[in-house]
Amino acid sequence: MRIEVDDLSSADVVDLLSEHLKDMESTSPPESRHALDLNELKDPSITFWCVRYDDLLAGCGALKFLTKTHAEIKSMRTSSKYTREGVGSKLLEFMISYAEGKGYKRLSLETGSMEYFKPARGLYSKYGFRECPPFSSYKKDPNSVFMTLSIESKEKA
Repeated sequence: MRIEVDDLSSADVVDLLSEHLKDMESTSPPESRHALDLNELKDPSITFWCVRYDDLLAGCGALKFLTKTHAEIKSMRTSSKYTREGVGSKLLEFMISYAEGKGYKRLSLETGSMEYFKPARGLYSKYGFRECPPFSSYKKDPNSVFMTLSIESKEKA
């Protein structure tokens, strides 16, 4: 398994993100959809990674810079061919480690409150994320669950 920064230009990445957005359309009302599209993921405040087994796309995820000490997890998605094979866990561990190395003190995320998102909430909880109030520009929304994780920087004096 390789996790590498990606420029969002390959067809398999575009297809996986399209699938992600279609699923959000079918599970969340428009005012509660916070998944970023391809162009939004190219924002300089975002680092986007792909997970590949050999050359096959297994998943993707992104971190969005919010402040010097706070980042947001965006667009975590596992390809349907790789569900329940640990892709999400490996990617989440990677992003937490990356954030630690960058000196972030907190990682936060928004996910859905519906049954569809229960596995994602379970994954985040397993890694220590806890529910929190809305952060950044988010507003309270019955269709959203906000979660955060306090992390320690590896850069110690």
